[in-house]
Amino acid sequence: MSHPIIEADECIGCGICVEACPQEVLEVVDGVAEVVKEDACIACGDCEEECPMGAIPEIVED
Repeated sequence: MSHPIIEADECIGCGICVEACPQEVLEVVDGVAEVVKEDACIACGDCEEECPMGAIPEIVED
């Protein structure tokens, strides 16, 4: 199983990562991106690549 690591203190809640994710894994909750469907992540890296703040430093594969 894979999922992005989100550094909440770096996230500005812009939602670009949410829009970039083809699997709808992420959602902006209370102004910060969160993983809401971890089991759907395909580790494509689109969210990590598109984040303008670098708040998603890696995709972890468990």
